[in-house]
Amino acid sequence: MPTHHRGSESEVRALNAYINLVRASDSLVSRLSAQIEATGLTLPQFGILEAVYHLGPLCQKTLAEKLLRSSGNITVVVANLEKHGWVRGVREAEDRRMIQIHLTPRGRKLIARVFPKHAKEIAKQFGVLSVVEQETLRGLCRKLGTAGKCGDESAQRRHQKGETK
Repeated sequence: MPTHHRGSESEVRALNAYINLVRASDSLVSRLSAQIEATGLTLPQFGILEAVYHLGPLCQKTLAEKLLRSSGNITVVVANLEKHGWVRGVREAEDRRMIQIHLTPRGRKLIARVFPKHAKEIAKQFGVLSVVEQETLRGLCRKLGTAGKCGDESAQRRHQKGETK
């Protein structure tokens, strides 16, 4: 569904792209989250388990940054994961305020079982795109995701003028 906004050509084009991006993302997340939730995990719980599984123990602040969540949200999700016995928090000796989140053997077993199925489903969902389309999408998403960070305004202006760099 395109925008009904009657703005400039660049506004309408950007709004239409935004609408398509958000709708596609929401649709994909909905399909994938159903598979995760069928395992008894919420999407945020899965995100924390997956991050710690692949990256090793992480402090809650780092988890919040990586998962684009608030530190308060991470605290609640970690507490629920601890209740299930899937993770444990370990205070750092040097800075007692820092708590590293570790997988328990039970949590490692769970994510080792759930993640491969999730990865296969992601590959299946993205199978509607060619390899080149997937790489192009990845690059475009990275560019869009980092836009607005330090110094990107000049890069945006160069791109709008048709310059590449």
